[in-house]
Amino acid sequence: LRLSIPLNLLYVIEKVAEHLDCSPTSREVAEYFDQHDKLRHLRQEFLFPKVAELPPSDLSLVNGSEECIYFVGNSLGLQPKNVKKYIDEEIEKWAKTGAHGHTMGSQPWAWAENNLEDLMAKLVGAKAEEVALMNGLTVNLHLLMLAFYQPTAKRHKILLEDKAFPSDHYAVESQIRLRGFDPSTSMLLLKPREGEDTLRTEDIVSTIEREGHSIAVVMLSGVQYYTGQLFNMEAITKAGQAQGCYVGFDCAHAVGNAELRLHDWGVDFACWCTYKYVNSGAGGLAGAFVHEKHADTVKPALLGWWGHKLSTRFQMTNEMDLQPGVNGYRLSNQPVLLVCPLQASLEIFNQTSMKDLRKKSILLTGYLEYLIKHYYSRDESEPHKPYVHIITPSNPAERGCQLSLSFSLPIRAIFKELEKRGVACDMREPNVIRVAPVPLYNSFTDVHRFITVLETVLAASIVQSCPVSH
Repeated sequence: LRLSIPLNLLYVIEKVAEHLDCSPTSREVAEYFDQHDKLRHLRQEFLFPKVAELPPSDLSLVNGSEECIYFVGNSLGLQPKNVKKYIDEEIEKWAKTGAHGHTMGSQPWAWAENNLEDLMAKLVGAKAEEVALMNGLTVNLHLLMLAFYQPTAKRHKILLEDKAFPSDHYAVESQIRLRGFDPSTSMLLLKPREGEDTLRTEDIVSTIEREGHSIAVVMLSGVQYYTGQLFNMEAITKAGQAQGCYVGFDCAHAVGNAELRLHDWGVDFACWCTYKYVNSGAGGLAGAFVHEKHADTVKPALLGWWGHKLSTRFQMTNEMDLQPGVNGYRLSNQPVLLVCPLQASLEIFNQTSMKDLRKKSILLTGYLEYLIKHYYSRDESEPHKPYVHIITPSNPAERGCQLSLSFSLPIRAIFKELEKRGVACDMREPNVIRVAPVPLYNSFTDVHRFITVLETVLAASIVQSCPVSH
């Protein structure tokens, strides 16, 4: 156990326990971390569902008045408290001023999203002019791929993970077909080594070096949705570009979760949704990045009115005056009711920094890993004892806040029992429950509560999985 937890995290946990004169697994340790968490006030900026409000909860098993254990921010972030206020303001403006709202008021609808691009750029490590807020993630991925994927007879492959998120896989597959190539020969899929759960950076780089002459685009995720692995985006970008490839990333699970430096790393393009760690609500406004080095060289393949420069847009000449860089990829005006929740969340992020959030995240997820391994590591001397296998890398530099857990017991039963007890997490086929303690609003006490609930869940699942004797 000591060797499988990063030593600095183990040291911190054990020193706190020593200071408190208690076990490292005691709830007192969690409470101590919370008391000394300088970001703990940010939790008050969000609305937490009560256990009784979650449909799967069984109130005979749990106190319905408690806040739920919300570990599913990797799927949908919590609602910032200011969301309703901002949406109500725009609805009221619409009611009172009608079309004048396009260009008047504190948040003119015609360029409302532009006011947020500085804040969004801070989260992804970019310049404001390299970031656009528009559309949904997959729409943006298609728009960017249409520009950056220019296959030739010799260089036509796209490199991606074997188990990429389905939407990314479908987008890549369709882009290849659109250009007249065959996905069976033009999709180059990366698989972990036999017996391993995640990809090694050296294997990704060696594949690029070996196949780079035939690769047009390297297209990976920033954080792998299933395993929770954080890819070394800087090393991958450097390797791909050295072989003449464009390098892009789907940062859906990385934005608001990991420290990103898209500009400094020289990433060619990226896209992301904002409804996970950036808390903009289901189907929220997505983001796109194009490095400034491509501002005048890589042009969008599809054009729309909103890609036209604002200064001449309303002259209606039908002669495109294209905005440089990523702004030229805009097609239509953005729904202001989607801008509102994103604004509410980005204002909370602006109260802190990704550096400080990442510091807390490393300890928060490390604490969860410590407790899971303490109680639920596989024990050969007790073959009937249930165990948990964490497929997410143990190295904090190779993961965000999510841990992907594989269980020795039937996973559906475990997931159902967790939901009954007010735990919001999610299950992903074939065999993983994903839990994500989000540093913006989750606490160390949440982690300890989860471990306590997990004990009762595994006990209940053992009973359910045992055959009935006659």
